[in-house]
Amino acid sequence: MQLVSKTYSSAEQAYRAVKERILTGALAGGELISEGEVAAELGTSRTPVREAFLRLETEGWMRLYPKRGALVVPIPPDEAEHVAHARYVVETAAVRALAVTDRAGIDAALRESLARQRELATDLDAFALADTDFHRAYVAAAGNPLLTGFYDSLRERQRRMNSLALRRGPLDVPRIIDQHAHLAALIADGDTAAFATALVEHLSGVHQLALRGL
Repeated sequence: MQLVSKTYSSAEQAYRAVKERILTGALAGGELISEGEVAAELGTSRTPVREAFLRLETEGWMRLYPKRGALVVPIPPDEAEHVAHARYVVETAAVRALAVTDRAGIDAALRESLARQRELATDLDAFALADTDFHRAYVAAAGNPLLTGFYDSLRERQRRMNSLALRRGPLDVPRIIDQHAHLAALIADGDTAAFATALVEHLSGVHQLALRGL
């Protein structure tokens, strides 16, 4: 388990370390872990780990069982579809807003993101994060803080879903990058209708969903 910066309290270190493993899929849904093993890996006592587990339970990432340990809560069966639907609504709205603005800045940012994705194609955890950042970039560029804030509330669920999809395998990462490049080109062209169609295909394929009503 990768240690978190010592500038944080022991409880914060434990919280961040365990949560990161959940989001990256290193701790799979349904896995049972103990305070003792986490404390040993982090080189701390059980008390801060217990505090971290309680915080993670409050956020819905864990379920605690006294004297047995902490269960990593699996992704609910319908969550992937619900998150994908919410993403579709926000991302298409953002692209419609971008279609009537100067898009030079976001075009350059998306090209830079694509280059980074190609560099990270063999590092699944880093690629999953870059994937999430790619989509957020054009949502934020639309300049609606309410949409961006809502999208950010989905961010951790997106990261976990992306990590799961990448680990489920076999997954064609170069194809995902090609789809991202296609989405970026449609944003550059201001083609909102084609973007909406391509986004459905992208989300459906990556997360193996049949997105109804889109």
